[in-house]
Amino acid sequence: MSIAIASPPSSPGCGNIFPTLPGIQWGVQKSPQFNTVTHRAVSGFEVRAARMQYPLWTFTLSYEFLRDGAYVEIQTLLGFFLQQMGSFSAFCYSDPSDNSVVNQTFATGDGVTTSFPLTRAYGGFVEPVQNLNGTPQIFVGGVLETPTAFSIVNGQVAFATPPAAGSVLSWTGSFFYRVRFVSDHADFNQFMYQLYELKQIAFVGSPLNKV
Repeated sequence: MSIAIASPPSSPGCGNIFPTLPGIQWGVQKSPQFNTVTHRAVSGFEVRAARMQYPLWTFTLSYEFLRDGAYVEIQTLLGFFLQQMGSFSAFCYSDPSDNSVVNQTFATGDGVTTSFPLTRAYGGFVEPVQNLNGTPQIFVGGVLETPTAFSIVNGQVAFATPPAAGSVLSWTGSFFYRVRFVSDHADFNQFMYQLYELKQIAFVGSPLNKV
């Protein structure tokens, strides 16, 4: 018997891309989750320890209809689930409400450092981004860099020459969440001829390579 082993979370890339299909029901549930250990003394005073600097995000989607026949929507989504072997494999998901940045500051040059992680801000919260959708634009001091002036691996921007001290580094581009299905099973219900529904499908992940 052979046993498949998933790639470690630190490996670059996030596999296949979750398909965009009609029939999705509004709204999409999005839930951030941290892991905090809390100890409360008998006096009522608490001591807390945060085990996660960045959250895991759980997305829950519902499809009102998936068509069979010429449209092959049911085959597309069910086939995608089967291809991932349920919760085994990680894949890319483009969150409609959080998949791109424009002129996002990610660091300030010091004249020495050449490598910086890309980040995105969600309100006042800043989180690293490791899975890019396409090639982003990189700016140093507001000036667009040529593609030969830098390289990007796993969300880390490496400049050929250290950015000048005090220069603001920013980027414009799109990114994915790297996720996996929460469950190893999915309930596809046929309610009419060549029409199916999927009341709930959930996956968990992060803009980082956590899963």
